[in-house]
Amino acid sequence: MRILIAEDDQVLADGLLRTLRASGAAVDHVANGNEADAALMTSQEFDLIILDLGLPKMHGLDVLKRLRARGNNLPVLILTAADSVEERVKGLDYGADDYMAKPFSLQELEARVRALTRRGMGSTTATISHGPLIYDQSGRVATIDGRMVELSARELGLLEVLLQRVGRLVSKDQLVERLCEWGEEVSNNAIEVYIHRLRKKIEKGPIRIATVRGLGYCLEKIHPATEAPVAAP
Repeated sequence: MRILIAEDDQVLADGLLRTLRASGAAVDHVANGNEADAALMTSQEFDLIILDLGLPKMHGLDVLKRLRARGNNLPVLILTAADSVEERVKGLDYGADDYMAKPFSLQELEARVRALTRRGMGSTTATISHGPLIYDQSGRVATIDGRMVELSARELGLLEVLLQRVGRLVSKDQLVERLCEWGEEVSNNAIEVYIHRLRKKIEKGPIRIATVRGLGYCLEKIHPATEAPVAAP
């Protein structure tokens, strides 16, 4: 999961960064509206933006309006002062998906983040299943046939991306983009190592991560034994 935080209060931003990174997300931070707008215009794919309305240089509502004017449907969680009812209403009217009034519970924010990112992926439940493999996005726990699979934080991130795109190719560059924060150096070779480790832990029975040389990886859809798989390893 890749999240952008646009918040000028450094103490609050640091708390959000620690909390969301501890939950397994890759999180980037900007401190003003111009930086938020610029980040959202790059080719990088975020799963969510947590957007403070009272940003310097460009108001959060203007960042939101420009985002939606570009046809970008990225989920937006607004942070705003408790007494700014008018701004909250404007934010929802301009296309925000949810809002939280300051001060707020970090536990509630985590729950709202999970709900919004699931919705953005077209899912309404916290679990993703693929045959005997079940991944709980809230608890970040993977099981196969009811038995827990011990995975590192990076392996869990890879599994989540592949599960969200079952049957579709995901390139190494896309994996790096979804899993790594600004300034974090992860090579294509490192991705190959992570995929190899993940394969050893989850490839049981009908579960398989296929490699298409030069294109990327695909968690295959499961078909009856009489049918051919989606992609060849």
